[in-house]
Amino acid sequence: MQAKSKLRFFLGLIDLEDFLKEPPFGFTVEKRASGCRFVKYDPEVCCVFIEDAQTATGKVIFQHSIGRAVKVRTLRDYTHLRKRLTSKLIFLLVSACENNAALSGKKAEKKSKVIKHFIVVINGSNSIIKWEMERGLDQTISSVAGESYTVKIDMKDALQKWMEQEKFAIVVGHQRFKPVWRDTWFVLKYHSDALFDFPFWFGFSKRKFMINGKVSHLTIEDKQERFAVGELFMPC
Repeated sequence: MQAKSKLRFFLGLIDLEDFLKEPPFGFTVEKRASGCRFVKYDPEVCCVFIEDAQTATGKVIFQHSIGRAVKVRTLRDYTHLRKRLTSKLIFLLVSACENNAALSGKKAEKKSKVIKHFIVVINGSNSIIKWEMERGLDQTISSVAGESYTVKIDMKDALQKWMEQEKFAIVVGHQRFKPVWRDTWFVLKYHSDALFDFPFWFGFSKRKFMINGKVSHLTIEDKQERFAVGELFMPC
């Protein structure tokens, strides 16, 4: 039964406060004297690409996280990271923001007020997610062979499509907001030893691909049921 549940799980969306209040198996949350919440986990069993976050209820720090930019310098490092991305759960902090109709494009994205933070959980071992991840990485590497490159892996399309299908909205007081999603990506940066890496210097080695799996919105109860002991970190 657990194996079937795992196969169905593509992307999960969890309210950050729900995650901190009832952390899934493998995570513990400590509240420090400063008011900061410190999240502990084993970095060998999952990938966490979350920067320190300042929320309405205080600062949140994930103990081993290196942020949303991952740097690799050798083929061996890249191979190890690729294996992790296609076999582990990946945790990413995203922001649901006000939709400011007066602004557009990148300016609107940067200046929009954050309404709520969510954690996106990407099941890298799911066969479809794994295929999308491998295909995106393969296309990136084949197009910049022997060069340094930066590749952005983005979940924005999947979140936007899910929001429209489910008519998702965030209620604050007496207002309902249909959010704009921000910070929906993480970045892989590879630096080669090429002496004259001109494409990278001039910004021509930047690539991007989308992960388009089905999104499941998880409440506290759903999270504990779906991420039961033995399922969240099920061996791949």
